[in-house]
Amino acid sequence: MANTLPFERAVTEHGPRVLRVCRGILGTGADADDAWSETFLAALRAWPDLDPETHHEAWLVRVASRKCIDILRGRARRAIPIDVLPERDSPPTPNESIWAHVARLPEKQRLAIAHHYYGGLPHTETAELIGSTPAAVRRAASDGLAALRRSLNPEDFV
Repeated sequence: MANTLPFERAVTEHGPRVLRVCRGILGTGADADDAWSETFLAALRAWPDLDPETHHEAWLVRVASRKCIDILRGRARRAIPIDVLPERDSPPTPNESIWAHVARLPEKQRLAIAHHYYGGLPHTETAELIGSTPAAVRRAASDGLAALRRSLNPEDFV
């Protein structure tokens, strides 16, 4: 049965949330942008066969999560050699600063925060995605938020 939501509208409506999830898991930069693109390429292929009752946003967040996990696994398999670290042209914006703090969280906390707070998924779905239990995900999200509160300055939220 054909899907009733036009794909272009789904990209417009849900693209920003999907990007927040990708950035929450992978940090800002090319990997998050690649995961976003890969999410919507995969979604475009599957779109005609989606059940009309599908909750599109949750489905797209799950697809994005899997694409991010693929990228994380790929990072572990390859080294990226560089001679010299590039100089930063300007100080990070407050938003970049927050992303940097999220990126430094332990993986389980980062994934729990990205899926639950950025992606809007309940802890039960997050647990299913990352192979954990809802209670463990709830705890990881709570611990992650506590760590962020300790590490962030109030000016980071301006």
